[in-house]
Amino acid sequence: MSTILTLVNIVLMLLFIGGLYALQKKHISFSKRVFVGLGLGIVFGLVLQFAYGVKSDILKDSIDWFNIVGKGYVKLLQMIVMPLVFISILAAFTKMKLSNNIGKISSLIIGLLVGTTAIAAAIGIASTFAFNLDGAQFQQGDAESARIEQVEQRLGDIQNMSLPAKILELLPANPFLDLTGDRATSTIAVVIFAAIIGIAYLGVKKKNPEQAELFARIVDAIHAIIMRVVTLILRLTPYGVLAIMTRVTATSDYNAIWQLGKFVIASYVALILMFIVHLLMLAFAGLNPVTYVKKAFPVLTFAFTSRTSAGALPLNVKTQTQDLGVPEGIANFAGSFGLSIGQNGCAGTYPAMLAIMVAPIAGIDPLTPSFILTLIVVVALSSFGVAGVGGGATFAALLVLSTLNLPVAIVGLLISVEPLIDMGRTALNVSGSMTAGLLTSRATKELDTKVYNGTEQQSSVTA
Repeated sequence: MSTILTLVNIVLMLLFIGGLYALQKKHISFSKRVFVGLGLGIVFGLVLQFAYGVKSDILKDSIDWFNIVGKGYVKLLQMIVMPLVFISILAAFTKMKLSNNIGKISSLIIGLLVGTTAIAAAIGIASTFAFNLDGAQFQQGDAESARIEQVEQRLGDIQNMSLPAKILELLPANPFLDLTGDRATSTIAVVIFAAIIGIAYLGVKKKNPEQAELFARIVDAIHAIIMRVVTLILRLTPYGVLAIMTRVTATSDYNAIWQLGKFVIASYVALILMFIVHLLMLAFAGLNPVTYVKKAFPVLTFAFTSRTSAGALPLNVKTQTQDLGVPEGIANFAGSFGLSIGQNGCAGTYPAMLAIMVAPIAGIDPLTPSFILTLIVVVALSSFGVAGVGGGATFAALLVLSTLNLPVAIVGLLISVEPLIDMGRTALNVSGSMTAGLLTSRATKELDTKVYNGTEQQSSVTA
């Protein structure tokens, strides 16, 4: 009987996928298909949990099959991330317009990413005070105990490292190993490696233009192929979002979420407020924030459901260039840097909230201005090298708490609500990198406002 019910669930999923494909054949817009996939996934997941229960073998078997679509899609995106980061940064240097402003552009992007992370930390601190959150109130169960052991084991590798050692971890000792994503700081190491090659290209361009031109053509050709692969994968987004959201809603522990609801609400209040800050920054730059929300919706939806900033990179860059009018070079820099520097949600809001919650346990008054200022600075500096995948927030929290000599056990106590909060954090991370790209291109007067305002939209993802 259980096998039959599992088959029924699989057939239903296939029917939903077929329905999304029918919408594609009717040339329904990409964002609408993503939204339909999101809605179907939420409803289908809730129905499955209500019908079978979280611990049901039928549900487990069904989710295993659904993961072929959901996790398979994420794996395809992860497959292309490192090649895309490397070739995108390199291609940015081969474009003359960008190479003349490379220092200014990279400084603006990094400054915006780190600056907004500091703002996100301040908002997280304010939200923690507003909701009167206290880390001592959280209860520890078996799952939490196991997570705390894992956290403390991971902390052992981080806690003994000095700040200079942590900075050294960002450098690519073996770029080929970093291209595999072996380390938490692999992404930024690949960015640095590609930037070094790009700087070398600029030097060769001055002394031997012919060789430099040949290299540029090769890079541009590889970049075109990689971007075509990205386009092919991105067309699977509605199906991936459907399967991922079905799994999330079908397997979430809503009882635990209810018990820790105060922290969840406080987290989302902080995340939403920081997103509003992004919109205000765009508005002050003379850009319509409503237009940004409409065009960024598919990217933010995928980031929300998949919980991976790295996986969202291809869609992030594609949307910046083709829908928002950001030059390709700036979009590549903003998207790639945003994976490991200044993640507003994972490296900004979350660690700051945890630090305020556990400060009294360590005998520190969290209202002390010097402590708050130190916390914001530490959060901003620790945001360098945070991995743009699931678990990046844990890594960032460990860095901040260990640097301030605060207890780290609270990271494990939040295991039950971690996935739910991580969805919002990831969407905010991606929004932060896109905002940095928009503001940088606006500051350098390279933003194509006709594309941004919709008069010359040219997205090919909807095909």
